[in-house]
Amino acid sequence: MSRITGVTTRDIRFPTSRERHGSDAMNPAPDYSAAYVEITTDAPDGHVGTGFVFTIGRGNEVQTAAVDALRDRLLGADAEALCADLGGTWRAFVHDSPLRWLGPEKGVTHMAIGAVVNALWDLRAKRAGLPLWELLAGLSPEEIVDLVDFRYLTDALTRDEALELLRKAEPGREERRRDLLARGFPAYTTTPGWLGYDDERLAARCREAVADGFTQIKLKVGGDLDDDLRRLAVARRTVGAGVAIAVDANQRWDVDEAVAWIDRLSPFDLAWIEEPTSPDDILGHAEIARRVAPVPVATGEHMPNRVVAKQLIQAHAVSVLQIDATRVAGVNENIAILLLAAKHGVRVCPHAGGVGLCEAVQHLSMFDRVAVSGTDEGRFLEYVDHLHEHFVTPVDVHDGRYWPPSAPGAGAEMLATSLTTFSYPDGAAWARHEEGPGSPPPR
Repeated sequence: MSRITGVTTRDIRFPTSRERHGSDAMNPAPDYSAAYVEITTDAPDGHVGTGFVFTIGRGNEVQTAAVDALRDRLLGADAEALCADLGGTWRAFVHDSPLRWLGPEKGVTHMAIGAVVNALWDLRAKRAGLPLWELLAGLSPEEIVDLVDFRYLTDALTRDEALELLRKAEPGREERRRDLLARGFPAYTTTPGWLGYDDERLAARCREAVADGFTQIKLKVGGDLDDDLRRLAVARRTVGAGVAIAVDANQRWDVDEAVAWIDRLSPFDLAWIEEPTSPDDILGHAEIARRVAPVPVATGEHMPNRVVAKQLIQAHAVSVLQIDATRVAGVNENIAILLLAAKHGVRVCPHAGGVGLCEAVQHLSMFDRVAVSGTDEGRFLEYVDHLHEHFVTPVDVHDGRYWPPSAPGAGAEMLATSLTTFSYPDGAAWARHEEGPGSPPPR
């Protein structure tokens, strides 16, 4: 038995606002940031479990404090017991009455639980000597459903239905695993499409995307209609008819405005329209989806929990469900969402436009490919080319595909030098910082 001896939280921020990386209609100058947690034990193997919550700068201190508030629930706990029953561990955190009152099951406390749960999964995978996707894909159907809290879901997915789905997929797991290793997982790139890029930079990044083998790109829209029409024309001219173009409004519009705007953009043959309105407006998404068909509606990166995922599916409000590795309460809740999507035939194309999100969410899509939906048809993992150099095991994306990681763990661990340099507000990257539009200057 080993005990948890340390829970260290860090406010890590990268000054991406200086180059307008990540810019969109609602977030013109984000600083990609992480409320980062490390869990250490007294085990002689020295493994450290790491997790994080992605934010965009100001307010990251609030998220970091929420993660830090869970420390007393972890210190001294039996690490083996927590990791062996991560379904029970998840329920113990999420059903904690004071934390539920602050949500319930949404917001900074819920995401903080996700960071801790993901860190425990990272620790379990490292101890097993497996990448997380392979650890999850090796669990029995019974072990997988034990990870899921089916409360609030049974009108759309019961435990027995989930078991049946997983058992049906089980015989083909090894064949799909070999196929994944041989062919990778399809990717699309948002790198060309940040709203703060000028047309020259947009075209250059589009050419790079085609040369790198991507068959889909994504552009941010919603700031100005004429600008959107011009930028889409530049992108379509550059990539040609054979590359799909998705667009992302980042919650910018009301329902009628969304319908009118999409109608103007639709001649560019949109792969999907992403987050056309408030992420909480399920009925609004459903109305937009009905009125803009056949343009698919995609959403989910701000989806706070499995209940909203269920309702989006039930309301036929989404054709492309976009899970996020750190928005809900970690791996367990994302497995619940993957099972919901698989039962109802909704394709999953995760959000990964942020620091560490590519590294983290690839494990969920690869697990889904092998053990849940059993397919990658029509599915893509988002890719952006920023900040991977700060991770111990950065993603391997080439030829327009993600290639499965083989390193043990969940992919969230940052390099020690990066943690030191980009620690806010005292790291070297911020000590030199003059006041800008993203994070405030150092105190």
